[in-house]
Amino acid sequence: MALQARIRPGTGRSGRRAGRLRPERHLLPYLFIAPFFVVFGIFGLYPLLQTFWVSLHDWDRLAGPGQWTGLDNFTRLLGDSDFYTATYNTFSIFVLSTAPQLVAAVALAWLLDRKLRASSVWRALVLVPQYVSVVAVALVFSQLFGRDFGIVNWALEGLGIISSPVDWTADTWSSHLAISFMVMWRWTGYNALIYLAAMQAVPRELYESAQIDGAGRLRTFLKVTLPAIRPTVVFTVVISTIGGLQLFAEPFLFDQQGNAEGGAEHQFQTLTLMLYKYGFINNDAGYASAISWVLFLVIAVVAAINFLLVRRSDRG
Repeated sequence: MALQARIRPGTGRSGRRAGRLRPERHLLPYLFIAPFFVVFGIFGLYPLLQTFWVSLHDWDRLAGPGQWTGLDNFTRLLGDSDFYTATYNTFSIFVLSTAPQLVAAVALAWLLDRKLRASSVWRALVLVPQYVSVVAVALVFSQLFGRDFGIVNWALEGLGIISSPVDWTADTWSSHLAISFMVMWRWTGYNALIYLAAMQAVPRELYESAQIDGAGRLRTFLKVTLPAIRPTVVFTVVISTIGGLQLFAEPFLFDQQGNAEGGAEHQFQTLTLMLYKYGFINNDAGYASAISWVLFLVIAVVAAINFLLVRRSDRG
């Protein structure tokens, strides 16, 4: 008893040293994650708050801050018909490009997950669109979808689908379709490799069990592969939503005038193109900041809805 009392925990030199080190041990994890929050505060949170502050002023980008206007820029934006046109164009191009892109990426990843000759070469080839500059992609697709000498019109006329050349930049549906093909060509391979990595992490015992039960390739894919990679699907859906609603380079370069109008009647002007027009061409920083904040809220809401829908299907 006397010996136990003599070496009571927490007493003596080692106990006092451990007591002194406890606060440092508690603070150590926060020190490791502090750089992220510092960088986020400087390059994420501060620009977001500064943009909201600018949106409350009549702010010329070159002359600097002007008169306080409160929510007038937001009121003006909600009464602007071009805003609703740009919103429709953004969602139309987003739906036309994102849904087929993710479906094609899953199918491509499924093919690449099989035993193929020179599989590393095929997997590297799907990333080729990522190595090509978006400017070069836009120039090539502008030629492919040209009205007079475009290969797409030539092929469609040869198949008897159309009787006269389509002016792909003149109409809403045709311009949205052409831009969607540009987006799909550029990002399908990237998403396919993400899905491929997820498929290769699926335990092979599940496939062996499915084969023993007599399941075919398609049924195995639907019942084993898709449920296993569902978290990755959630990730790609959210990321594709964020990227699709911020589409800028493809519609900007598709416009032959290069003035961010998105065509003569704004038929393919997206919200980011509208933001660029007012912020960097018209130098109306206050109105452009209001557009950016509305775009931020729209992206947050749509991404949250997509996330909840996918998670609900996962639980179901």
